[in-house]
Amino acid sequence: MMNVEAADTGVSAVAGAIAEPARTRMLCCLMDGRARTSTELAIVAGISPSTASVHLARLRQQRLVQVLAQGKHRYYSLENASVAAALEALTVIAGGARDRFEPNTPSRLRAARTCYDHLAGALGVGLHDRLLQLGWLSPYGGDAYDVGRAGEQGFAALGIDIAAARALRRRFACACLDWSERRPHLGGAVGAALLQAALQRKWLLKDLDSRALGLTARGRRELQARFGLET
Repeated sequence: MMNVEAADTGVSAVAGAIAEPARTRMLCCLMDGRARTSTELAIVAGISPSTASVHLARLRQQRLVQVLAQGKHRYYSLENASVAAALEALTVIAGGARDRFEPNTPSRLRAARTCYDHLAGALGVGLHDRLLQLGWLSPYGGDAYDVGRAGEQGFAALGIDIAAARALRRRFACACLDWSERRPHLGGAVGAALLQAALQRKWLLKDLDSRALGLTARGRRELQARFGLET
């Protein structure tokens, strides 16, 4: 039986760690999947390096970030994709309910961006919808998806090993609510593998200093040819 009191305490502790504005800015900065030093995160948060260290210790304590020591530097990144999904969902909630949804996200971020390690934005939502229409993905209860034979063959043509994705210690394929489109894009191991394939094939290019992704002419052609996706 679930210990309700312990669960409530845990949720409160995590919520409290996220709630401080400087910590929120640092977490959102890390949603592009890149690792950063405490000095870089201090600049993002607009606080001193010593204060940033205290905040990062709190985030580590709640398992929201992890740290990797490399030489003289310590690099921070989100603990896992579940943290990114929670932040994305909170961003949707923070936007509030509207009678008619009108995105106010900057156009470059709205078009295509990373959500931790998978594709988000209008392009991510459109590709998610096409994968369902083509039968590569099929609903598997709740927000989970499975990949059938057509999907296995299609993903294999992109160099994506579905069996290996199933074996990973993370969600296999799932809907992740997109904060700018208010509709799902593809998350999980399959979503991460798909983004990596798109980057390796130069369909998409990462922005140097933001979560934005640039769609190349090659990517536009391939998305239309392989998925019938007009961009």
